[in-house]
Amino acid sequence: MKVDKETLQKVAHLARLNIRPEEEDQLLKDMGEILNWVEKLREVNTEGVEPLTHMTGEVNVLRADKAEATIDRQQALKNAPQQDGKFFIVPQVMKRND
Repeated sequence: MKVDKETLQKVAHLARLNIRPEEEDQLLKDMGEILNWVEKLREVNTEGVEPLTHMTGEVNVLRADKAEATIDRQQALKNAPQQDGKFFIVPQVMKRND
């Protein structure tokens, strides 16, 4: 399947991508290769194959969510780069809009 520049621009717009003109030729080639590969997948006989929701039959094994005392405060703060004796000190990442 061949992808033209108009289709590329439409897909870029929908995906909110800014594509530079010098990137267009390579992207057209790459998209064409991807679509050709998908076309090849259509040739695979999937008769009798159940659809998958997960790649494996494994089930998550979750532990009970219960509070436990694992280490005390002093042990937790022992190797902290910055702390005040009670808490870790970290750079501010959010600003208040009061």
